[in-house]
Amino acid sequence: MEATATKWVVDPMHSEIQFKVKHLVISTVTGFFKSFEGTLETVNDDFEDAEIFFSIDINSVDTNQSQRDEHLKSAEFFDAAHYPKMTFKSTSFKKTGDDEYDLIGDLTIKGITKSVKLNAEYGGSTKDFYGNTKAGFEVTGKINRKEFGLTWNGVTEAGSVVAGEDIKLLMNVQFAKQA
Repeated sequence: MEATATKWVVDPMHSEIQFKVKHLVISTVTGFFKSFEGTLETVNDDFEDAEIFFSIDINSVDTNQSQRDEHLKSAEFFDAAHYPKMTFKSTSFKKTGDDEYDLIGDLTIKGITKSVKLNAEYGGSTKDFYGNTKAGFEVTGKINRKEFGLTWNGVTEAGSVVAGEDIKLLMNVQFAKQA
C-alpha cells in the first residue's frame, strides 16, 4: 500500500522571502518579495524527498525605494510585464544532518530555468493557537543573476559596478499542514 502524501501550504503571514545584493561593492541592499505562494508535499515524517513548489510575484518586489523597485520590474531587470512570476520546483530534498537538508530544484526567472542548490534548515513543527500543525524552514543560497538574464550593469564614473552579480537568498517559510 502506497503512503498518502501530506500537503502543506505556505502561510504568507508568517513567511518572508528576502534577497541581498552588493551595491557599489561596498554595501548591501536588501529586498523582499511581498507576494508569493508555495506548497510542500511529503510522504515521510522527516520531510525527506518532499516535493516543493514556489511561485513569486515579481511585481511585489520591495527594496524600500520605489524608484529602484520600478527599475527592477522594468525590462532592464525582471521584465515583470512579460515575466510576472518567478518559480521554483524541487528536484531533490535530501537530509544531510539532524535538521539540515540540501534542496535542489529548477528556478525559473525571466523564462530561463536553471538548477540551483539551496540549503534548508528545519526549524521544527508545532500546533498554533487554532490547532493547525505548522512547520518552519529557513532556506538560504546564492545565485548569479546574470545566469537568469538579469544582465543590467550600471557602472559609476569612478568605474565601480553598481550591482553585484551574486544574489543571496534568505527565505523563512512556515507551512501549514492541510487536513
